[in-house]
Amino acid sequence: MNQNPTQLATAGEAYEPLTGRWSRMVAPLFLEWIDAGRNGRWLDVGCGTGALIQAILDAEEPKEVVGVDPSSAYIAYARREIRDPRVRYEVGDARALPVASNQYDAVVSGLVINVLPPSGQLSAVREMTRAARRGGTVGAYVWDYAGGLAPRALFWSVATALDPAAEELDERVQYPICQPDQLARLFQSAGLHAVETADIELEATFSDFEDYWDPFLAGYGPASAYLLSLPADAQQALRDRLRAELPAAEYEPFRLPIRAFSVRGVK
Repeated sequence: MNQNPTQLATAGEAYEPLTGRWSRMVAPLFLEWIDAGRNGRWLDVGCGTGALIQAILDAEEPKEVVGVDPSSAYIAYARREIRDPRVRYEVGDARALPVASNQYDAVVSGLVINVLPPSGQLSAVREMTRAARRGGTVGAYVWDYAGGLAPRALFWSVATALDPAAEELDERVQYPICQPDQLARLFQSAGLHAVETADIELEATFSDFEDYWDPFLAGYGPASAYLLSLPADAQQALRDRLRAELPAAEYEPFRLPIRAFSVRGVK
């Protein structure tokens, strides 16, 4: 089905406040850690709205950055936000990248591996490895859903307390790949060498409760889908319980911890 420009904009704008803004904080720390070198050619697999691409442009002085994503909506958003002649985009699947082999100094991916079906995760990392040049860096980061993504964990803790059926969608248990040992094993299985993992710690800052709550109403991700499936009274009950659980008055700023796991290897 064709999407009009309004629909394309809505998808990217829904993603940004719930996930994109925190990815923009993680991305520079991830790039510093993988230390892939400047002035290279980069491939961003699952580029989304462009958080990692913008960080590459800001820090790495790249010759070229190619962003691949299956969503034309996200690519449309990224094109509007990032206007740089070094950047180009391709609509494509991480498991069958529309790029030539042995081309890139660094192939990276942010917040993507876990949303692929388990059967496709190894295929995706093998494709990333294929695209990298010999001696190139392949790296990725994912959220620590199980224990280190407090804004989302709080939502699911309250949701499952009020409605045990919500456990089927609870992101804290949906992504077993989001552990350092699992990520390392995945990268090693794809034929990468010198595989390492690291934690990236930061804090999410919210200006008030609405800054925390409103992104869940935008329609992006499992938490939003669950919330919007509820009748109005159940939505209000969830809102009220969350408000009571948070460490600040309704109109005061507050912070919650966030952790990402990163992994890198060499082709």
